[in-house]
Amino acid sequence: MDIFAALGNVITDPVLMLWVLAAAIVGMVAGAIPGLTASAAIAMLLPLTFYMEPLSALAFLYVIGKSGRYGGSISAILFNTPGTAASAATQIDGYPLAQRGMASKAMKVATISSVIGDYTGDILLIFGVGLIAAVALRLGPPELFAIYFAAFVVIGSVIGKSITRGLASAVLGVLVNMIGLDPISAEARFTFGSFDLTNGVSLVPLMIGIFVLGEVFSQIEARHSPVEIVDTSRDHDARARNRLSWAEYRPCMPHVIRSSLIGSFIGVLPGLGSSIAAFVAYGEGKRRARNPEEWGHGALEGIAAPESANNAVSGPSMAPLLTLGIPGSTIGAILMGVFLIHGIQIGPTLLITSRELIFSLFACGLIGIAMYGTIGYFGAAWVGRFIIRIPTNVLYPVIFLTSFIAAFASRGNLFDVLVMVLAGFGGWLMKKFDFNPAAFVISFVLAGGAEETFRQSLLLSHNGLLIFVTRPVALAFLIIGVAALVLRARTLGRQAKEAALNDA
Repeated sequence: MDIFAALGNVITDPVLMLWVLAAAIVGMVAGAIPGLTASAAIAMLLPLTFYMEPLSALAFLYVIGKSGRYGGSISAILFNTPGTAASAATQIDGYPLAQRGMASKAMKVATISSVIGDYTGDILLIFGVGLIAAVALRLGPPELFAIYFAAFVVIGSVIGKSITRGLASAVLGVLVNMIGLDPISAEARFTFGSFDLTNGVSLVPLMIGIFVLGEVFSQIEARHSPVEIVDTSRDHDARARNRLSWAEYRPCMPHVIRSSLIGSFIGVLPGLGSSIAAFVAYGEGKRRARNPEEWGHGALEGIAAPESANNAVSGPSMAPLLTLGIPGSTIGAILMGVFLIHGIQIGPTLLITSRELIFSLFACGLIGIAMYGTIGYFGAAWVGRFIIRIPTNVLYPVIFLTSFIAAFASRGNLFDVLVMVLAGFGGWLMKKFDFNPAAFVISFVLAGGAEETFRQSLLLSHNGLLIFVTRPVALAFLIIGVAALVLRARTLGRQAKEAALNDA
């Protein structure tokens, strides 16, 4: 089944189209609410998908992730508060434009750039995922474990400001995954005599706690003062100022194309994510710009570059998940849970066993991009005004209560509610002390597959651990993991020296 046939099937399914439309709206609103990321919205809505068809469930959450990445630009431009971490780069030039009465123009540039970046990433995913899967089919357990190892190291060392805290977060995720019965010997591990822990820690309440409750606790602690939305009046002068012409957008196109490719490349690498893509693209765009002195003061190109890179991450980040079972982002980790909940085994054979489902999911993604792009182009300012009018003393208690309902609904188990609350405090403490919740969750999801491939490798080996260095592909990935750790350490060391010199 090719993508064009899948598009035809999706378009003719009104129920599926309604779910995609709902996802485009929900993701945009969630992304635009400061502190409530797309990951948090997906985690909170995950139990709803238990009662949906597999394609509808996956499409709903997948499109929320796409529109949520874009939605962060709305609050970044309108009231100088990034809705997501990646949109902090958009804020640099977006808010100065809004202060000059050109908020709608800034949001139009953000919308068009996000759509182009997202389509670029998805097209590369659609035509490249088969090649990656074909290569993955040739890999044995030692090679797969080496890839898991590289993913752990990259995720732990690259995300965040501290290598040691990032790696500690990844190790903690592995340890929490090991709670329960040993998959081979059936011996209890880390259960401390608790019967409820013999089945391990459930993914759904853990993610709701980490991403939703953890953020609610952080917002309660911060107690941000109310923010004022910039003037978005629609009088004649305002309409003239906010009209976007092709002559104005044309200088943005080289930045959009380059940033889309940067975002797509970063998206394939597990754990790097849209924040890194957005800031790398912004820095590269400013370096190559004809008017670098205008960047930071309201340059349209300064919005186009990070927004296209931010959304270009979305599609390629699915490639390692679909072909290797390794989620490239927190959203991918949640989607991995949805696949497993609906009995769909992900990995190299997925495109053989569930080809129609996967291409239909890609088609839903393409349609979702068009939907959030259309809504955002004409209605982003309205979304911003709606969000700013929601009192935080109403919003966060509603989110808090919804989290309890969602955690209990996943299995009808009060113990899951306790897990969610403990994970919520854990997520809050991680953010407070600069540990990494994303590295923790992705490592938690990866740990099961890593343990399985590690044990399979030892069963195949006649020389114990030497099997990982005597097989060239496995050795190459081990070296990649170590090299990423060394390069990251050197980068942080150089940055620390520069900061010390500047302070001196």
